[in-house]
Amino acid sequence: MCPFCGFAESKVVDSRATEDGKGIRRRRTCDSCNKRFTTYERVESVILIVIKKNGTRETFDEDKLLRGIATSCIKRPVTHEQMQEIVNDVKRNILTSVEREVDSRLIGEIVMSKLKTIDEVSYVRFASVYKQFKDVETFINEISMIKEE
Repeated sequence: MCPFCGFAESKVVDSRATEDGKGIRRRRTCDSCNKRFTTYERVESVILIVIKKNGTRETFDEDKLLRGIATSCIKRPVTHEQMQEIVNDVKRNILTSVEREVDSRLIGEIVMSKLKTIDEVSYVRFASVYKQFKDVETFINEISMIKEE
């Protein structure tokens, strides 16, 4: 809508990305009064909510997930790029779902399935925290399952 005369129709004269690259700046000409004005378009960001095991909710934090993965991969042959790809896979899975709230168990399962194919030791480390292993027997059972596969 033209800010000068209120007419609804206008033509785009020029389009450019904004300086931060997160939007589009458009120069327009009103079809009625021929005056020029600028509009800005921004992509609406989606806030993703994670439902924790205890029922609390918090916003999805890529950095927190990456830190958790990195902790399980300390002194292992897993590159930062591989860890980042796991985070990207998780985010892709969440964003393609219709829901804007996701259970933390889904995130953990995705991470574990990816880690299992990259490095089994990192997988067991991550699983021990995620699945809250209580004793050595739980570790042994998890390792036995990996060997069977």
